[in-house]
Amino acid sequence: MADEEEAPPPVDQIKLIHKLNLFKIKGRDKRGRKILRIIGKHFPAKDLTVDLLKKYLEVKIFPKLERPFVIVYIHTDVNKSDNFPGISALRSVYDAIPITVKQFLETVYFVHPDLQSRLFLATFGRFIFTGGLYAKLKYVSRLAYLWEHVRRNAIEIPEFVYDHDEDLEYRPMMDYGIESDHPRVYDAPVVDSSVAMYSTRCIS
Repeated sequence: MADEEEAPPPVDQIKLIHKLNLFKIKGRDKRGRKILRIIGKHFPAKDLTVDLLKKYLEVKIFPKLERPFVIVYIHTDVNKSDNFPGISALRSVYDAIPITVKQFLETVYFVHPDLQSRLFLATFGRFIFTGGLYAKLKYVSRLAYLWEHVRRNAIEIPEFVYDHDEDLEYRPMMDYGIESDHPRVYDAPVVDSSVAMYSTRCIS
């Protein structure tokens, strides 16, 4: 009996990824490079298989990245239990990226990194992202720092990202997990911003 052909990914799940607006290629940064925007909060880790994600990227995303590009990854409001696929899944997806696409990727802007993500990348980043990608990662703790590299009208930013950015201005210690993330209170005492150090350092 002949081997059965691999079944194509379910159309409804492909539509789900597209509807969630998880990946979007639009606009260029100030150096003329294409922008691939990724919204971490939109990633349905519980409902999306790694194989389906890789297939979607292979068909819908990778063919459009045939010249230098950057990634703007928005980490705002990501919850580990809902939006994090796991270390092995990340490594599997990264290994599936064609070498030509990896070569064209020049910078990854990591917007609103929290303390957990910084610690995770410091521990596992070089293991997961081999081949130099880890060195291309730049933490961007405020949208104002992103605008130094990307024009505001070149990329669509969800409203909840702006809200979180404003929260961080009022309570900067949230950057380091010292203060919990809860609805902002405008009449509360303002934390002296000189205490916090805003990190835009490129990890190398």
